Amino acid sequence: MRGLSVFLLWLCLQRVKSGEDGAATARRPHIIIIMADDMGFDDVSFRGNREFLTPNIDALAFHGRLLDRLYAPAMCTPSRGALLSGRYPIHTGTQHFVISNEEPWALSPNVTLMPEIFQQAGYSTNLIGKWHLGFSRPEYTPTRRGFDYHYGYWGAYIDYYQRRSRMPVANYSLGYDFRRNMELECRDRGTYVTDLLTIEAERLIREQAGKEKPLFLILSHLAAHTANEDDPLQAPEEEIRKFAYIKDPNRRKYAAMVSKLDQSVGRIVSTLASTGQLEHSIVIFYSDNGAPSVGMFANTGSNWPLRGQKNTPWEGGVRVAGAVWSSQLQARGSLFTQPIYVADWLPTLAHAASIELGDLLSSELDGIDLWPQLTGDADAAHVPREILHSLDDEWRVGALLMGQWKYVNGTTASGRYDAVLTYRELDDLDPRDRRYAATVRNSPTSRALSRMDARRLTQQRILGIRRAAEVHCGDQQRSCNPLLEECLYDISVDPCEQNNLAYSDRHSQVLAALRQRLREFRAGASVPGNRASMPRADPAWHSCAWESFEWQEPRAGK
Repeated sequence: MRGLSVFLLWLCLQRVKSGEDGAATARRPHIIIIMADDMGFDDVSFRGNREFLTPNIDALAFHGRLLDRLYAPAMCTPSRGALLSGRYPIHTGTQHFVISNEEPWALSPNVTLMPEIFQQAGYSTNLIGKWHLGFSRPEYTPTRRGFDYHYGYWGAYIDYYQRRSRMPVANYSLGYDFRRNMELECRDRGTYVTDLLTIEAERLIREQAGKEKPLFLILSHLAAHTANEDDPLQAPEEEIRKFAYIKDPNRRKYAAMVSKLDQSVGRIVSTLASTGQLEHSIVIFYSDNGAPSVGMFANTGSNWPLRGQKNTPWEGGVRVAGAVWSSQLQARGSLFTQPIYVADWLPTLAHAASIELGDLLSSELDGIDLWPQLTGDADAAHVPREILHSLDDEWRVGALLMGQWKYVNGTTASGRYDAVLTYRELDDLDPRDRRYAATVRNSPTSRALSRMDARRLTQQRILGIRRAAEVHCGDQQRSCNPLLEECLYDISVDPCEQNNLAYSDRHSQVLAALRQRLREFRAGASVPGNRASMPRADPAWHSCAWESFEWQEPRAGK
């Protein structure tokens, strides 16, 4: 089957190759995607949060376009699979939970991934950081799935300094997980991993300067995911001290983790600028899903004022912070209010790079091309669309967006995380917020991007965009228990999912249409790829490292 997939990819891309051979094409842009892990919807300051600032991320949004309604699956594996495949998790077998390190399965090998497409089109394809799409066999790993180069970790998470992880299941050892391509990389132990990944990304960008091949780079950060449960929140002490005004010690550490992440964004944009590559780059920042405010892997992240969190079907799990910058965006310095889903990045960026996907490959995608809308006017009409947030028959959860309407039936964790789980801090405020606009404009990101602004980013414009990005909840009128009843919301006026319209006669046809559409998705869903844990995966059998355990024989002496 893998051979068939490779043949179909080759067939689809012949149109790309023949088009390049026959005519000169415009210079293809560098594409840099910076992904946060488990960062909360309200843990950026461009929506009005004042507890701690993210001036570089904010500057990317203010100089570019703030992705007001960016959606992603609510967990790591399905979210990353949707980005790279352009498909819903139900079409790649990743719709149920995540791949734990000791489990022998992966994102379907028969699915053509974005790095394969860009690699075939002449890009240098690179992944720095987290993979989390399977590694029990070598053919599941990044450099076998289209990436020319990988520097980072294969599994779910690692410690921020020692790069080891212990899965939250019984009888598995602590294992080392950090590689350069297929080989374990043990240098620079003790270096904070957010800095380590950023340094490697900077090196790649500097080496790219002057090369004919355009750069495709995903910088997939560990931050702000927790490390191992015995020491989950980690940041350099000097960074933590900057947030001494935050009373909650865990929240203080989290602020420092996000701050280092924000600095990474500034360093990447600055390196692109200093090497003369920024003008021809597309830079995207977003979080893979909402924050786990409480419960497993809780990091204190805030999805306020949205209900729910990571691994729930609510907006707090699936609506994520994001921004995009490119010199090709006509409406830089504005909100992009069109709903956009992470699977849209594959066809959207292919369009931006003049890569023609071909009818066969395009027909398999769930993502849609939104490059004309992103590069168009600020008030461009929305493209009507649907987004399947969740369809997990193992947990009996379904959530679907069609236009302004959202349908939810079932939930996770018996509904324990269905409420608004955090609040916005009003007392422990970042002193820099008193000069918020100046702080943003003095950031490395803003200093680099301001040279290419069509019009100056003034304080008035910054504050205006910030106000426009705030989410306002209405009054709760009728609640919904998704374990007992269907839930229907008009997200255009009820973004906080407070007023269930399922019992309204006026909305009976809308409810029936969403219910039927979910049935249609269910009929075409792949079987979940999940497989049970294997004892031979234990790092103790593999020199204390997480290895391709289906392929590598256990070593004696455990």
